[in-house]
Amino acid sequence: MVLATGSLASPARELTLEESLGAQIRQLRRRAELTGSDLATAAGISLGMLSKIENGQISPSLSTLQAVCRALNIPLSQLFATAEEQRDCSFVRAGQGVAIERRGTKAGHHYRLLGHLLNGPLVLEPYLITLHDDAQPYVSFRHHGIEMLYMLKGRVAYRHGEEVYEMGPGDTLMFDSQAPHGPEKFIEKPISYLSIIVYPRQSE
Repeated sequence: MVLATGSLASPARELTLEESLGAQIRQLRRRAELTGSDLATAAGISLGMLSKIENGQISPSLSTLQAVCRALNIPLSQLFATAEEQRDCSFVRAGQGVAIERRGTKAGHHYRLLGHLLNGPLVLEPYLITLHDDAQPYVSFRHHGIEMLYMLKGRVAYRHGEEVYEMGPGDTLMFDSQAPHGPEKFIEKPISYLSIIVYPRQSE
């Protein structure tokens, strides 16, 4: 029996062996801080071949996989032993998110990244944003993706494009973040809110 969730996303399917191997090779390459060209050259295969392997589009020969594993400095047995489906997961304890420098930091906006995933077609950046006493209004943020704000504490007038929204605890604002946006007026301090940004992952 398949149980549905509250999401409208289509059900996930099982990965093929080729897709599992390809995803693992891509992850190992990124951990080794190698570009696709670096690994392809070291393994003696074309970049196009490596791209097809990483995307699970072909079933590579054992000799090709051995060459890739030698370039990654891992045994072939490890690749197959861990080829079972794996999914990213990020757990951050209270107060332990990574402090991030962003454009608004100089204006007194403090960003703490609450999680990070390495794989998948989308990048999701969840931030806890705190506006310090010396924070300055800043309404010129612009970037790719969709952003959602969830107010935790305080009150702020938040601008998106030509509209301004007064937000308090429990309020949510979701918008296309290519339009200029940001807090225009601080109504009640201290102020903190969640900012969740989603955008497509760039292929390497």
